[in-house]
Amino acid sequence: MASLGIIGSAMSAPPRRRIFVSYHHGGDQWYYNEFSRVFHDSYEAVYDNSLERQIDSDNTAYVMQRIRDNYITGTSCTVVLIGGQTHQRKYVDWEIRATLDKQHGLLGIVLPSHSRGTEGKIVVPDRFQHNVVTGYASYVFWENLNAQTLALALHTAASASSTMIDNSMPMKSRNG
Repeated sequence: MASLGIIGSAMSAPPRRRIFVSYHHGGDQWYYNEFSRVFHDSYEAVYDNSLERQIDSDNTAYVMQRIRDNYITGTSCTVVLIGGQTHQRKYVDWEIRATLDKQHGLLGIVLPSHSRGTEGKIVVPDRFQHNVVTGYASYVFWENLNAQTLALALHTAASASSTMIDNSMPMKSRNG
């Protein structure tokens, strides 16, 4: 009878949502570490641990397949930490592309270190921006992030209609 109580309590605990976190390792590692620390109990954050070091290949199709199979599959949403140089990173673009290929949710978190363009607009990766325009992707600001805003934003991202996905851009071939 005691084992039934354990099973019952284990069944009542909701599973942690698995999310993939894409970010510029050279510039935004501290924000990833903080995000992971704060939200560890609520979400299982899967991250790439710098794909450039993990996947040693110049074959773009192979790298994309590895991103889809080893990092995106099994998650429901990709969170892009948007810092000052994120828009210049080819692997961030490839991770967004793989996310859209899988029709998973796409959410950006604008970091305090973000860049602004000449018109004062936040600079984000082009593929991400195209999906903000269609209504498929959205973003929240780091300063406004808490458990409630993140849960709502992830739910909204994972529920977006895949008919709004725009994945038509060519893949970024290099950083910068």
